[in-house]
Amino acid sequence: MNKLEEPAHAMAAVLEAAELSIVVPVFNEEESVQPLVSRIRGAMAGFEKAWELILVDDGSTDRTLPNARNELLQPGLRLKIIELQKNFGQTAAMQAGIDAAGGRLIATLDGDLQNEPKDIPAMVAAIEERELDLLVGWRKHRRDGLLLRKIPSWCANFLIGKITGVKLHDYGCSLKIYRSAVIKQVKLMGEMHRFIPAWVAGVVPSSRIGEMPVTHHARHFGASKYGISRTFRVILDLLAVLFFMRYKARPGHFFGSIGLAAGSLSALILAYLAFDKFILGNDIGNRPMLMVGVMLFLSSVQLITTGILAEMMARAYFRDDGTTGYIVRQVFEQEPPHA
Repeated sequence: MNKLEEPAHAMAAVLEAAELSIVVPVFNEEESVQPLVSRIRGAMAGFEKAWELILVDDGSTDRTLPNARNELLQPGLRLKIIELQKNFGQTAAMQAGIDAAGGRLIATLDGDLQNEPKDIPAMVAAIEERELDLLVGWRKHRRDGLLLRKIPSWCANFLIGKITGVKLHDYGCSLKIYRSAVIKQVKLMGEMHRFIPAWVAGVVPSSRIGEMPVTHHARHFGASKYGISRTFRVILDLLAVLFFMRYKARPGHFFGSIGLAAGSLSALILAYLAFDKFILGNDIGNRPMLMVGVMLFLSSVQLITTGILAEMMARAYFRDDGTTGYIVRQVFEQEPPHA
């Protein structure tokens, strides 16, 4: 190889398509960023294919972003930093990273050093060997508080598994490996990152979703962004997941079924009262049953019209205009060497 060819080959190496994209949302993790990048580099040192690291700064108010930008100076590291306009939440930050990922496979993990990057190569091998579309980490020996973290998590995992039909031990583990072509079909919004396996089950068979025990560390820096209040949000999100999994394309059936049931019961009550009034001659003006029948009738009308409006909104949803749940302020990444 002559000297003129060397820069071209060096540029080709830098621009080689990534096999794996590692996406890490970070928010106020100024002490964790440098050790995190270092651990990821060490864990991926023996990975034989090209990989990239994408850090998504979710509107941090400390030195998370400057500390992350310092890592751009490291040679041989394909690093992209996405700064969001403000704090949009972990789900939106994760979606931003997934949208920017160029790898055939995508790994996600938390930026608080509780997930172990050394598990990533083994998970990549496992998702290929087991021919899965999603491999979820299972924090079998979780290093968190029992009352505020473990017990609510166990309850949530049980409920999610029962309702969605996707049986996993640990829905909440951020360490996951996806096939890019699959996860990019799923639009993440709100705080739905806990239910990613359920969303993925909407586009692939649940048999192509698996789990694998992974290492979990206690938090070393900062404070947890979650508290006991998230349990109530999980319950509300779970109801939304149930609705979208079963009725996303036909919301009118959901509201209409309830409306027809209420209307049928109302018809029976009002028919009985009409018989009592006009045939038997009894006074029904002060009967509580009359009020119940009227309220059920009004509820029926309201639910059926809500179903019609929901059907119209569903049509608009499926005509997706490309709107995202986040806004990118700017992107920092290494420049390829000049020829």
